[in-house]
Amino acid sequence: MILASIDIGSNAIRLQVVNAHENYGDKDYKRVEYIRFPLRLGQDVFKVGKITRATEEKFVKLMKAFTTLMDIYEVDDYMACATSAMREAENGKQIIKRIYYQHGLKIDIIDGSLEAEIINMSLKPYLPDGNALHIDVGGGSTELNIYHNREKIAGKSFKIGSVRSGNLTEEERAEKFSSMEMWVHAQDIDLKGNFKAIGTGGNINKLFSMSPQSQNVDKTTTITNIQELQEYIGEFTYEERIKELQLNKDRADVIIPASEIYINCMEMVNAKDIIVPGVGMKDGILKYMKAKMEGY
Repeated sequence: MILASIDIGSNAIRLQVVNAHENYGDKDYKRVEYIRFPLRLGQDVFKVGKITRATEEKFVKLMKAFTTLMDIYEVDDYMACATSAMREAENGKQIIKRIYYQHGLKIDIIDGSLEAEIINMSLKPYLPDGNALHIDVGGGSTELNIYHNREKIAGKSFKIGSVRSGNLTEEERAEKFSSMEMWVHAQDIDLKGNFKAIGTGGNINKLFSMSPQSQNVDKTTTITNIQELQEYIGEFTYEERIKELQLNKDRADVIIPASEIYINCMEMVNAKDIIVPGVGMKDGILKYMKAKMEGY
């Protein structure tokens, strides 16, 4: 069976097409196509509250291209999810309707709780014993989920992300971090317990790939490493990050604010290590589809 997932984020949009195995085991599927396009919807929405006409036209063309690709691959089923930027855009629903009527592509604008649930479905193989804080930093929002012995005990979505952070003042960012910390401390957990962090999102994946621990089998690095990388990258200008560090244009300007979010969240629970499994929304969508097919 050929399945596809479309992740419409605030910083980038991803299409993943996979061949799902009949006998599900450690690997649920084999990837046959993956496309990431840096269409930054959040840049419009977090500034003016809506998706501008120029961005809308690019988005419609991209969805037409994705629809064509899914037809070529003879996709049996798909799920397209739009997150923070689209759900906050005053013209988001209108654009979604336009795409459905023009190209027959159904897009679901999902809330923060479902977004977190879908992402969490891709995490199960990587959850450690004991206490864990899952940190998913998107372009427009950050989802925090607390686990104890692989069981989720709390979760919440916060309106701070790698793109949105650039539109906030230092005082506003501090207020966001304060509210996140208050929420974490309000949970019935032992913060002195041995917490590990789990990081998902394009920026933590990139930071991990740049770290000396990138070849670790356990996919773990330290908060010290993330802090050192943040400081190192911060010494380069935007242009230098692209030319010398070979960061994508849409990564070079958001990787510092994203790293700030990961570091702050890790400090809230005194986590010294962070697991970076390299999975995310696009993978969780496939897990979510599989669970629905099996009646869960």
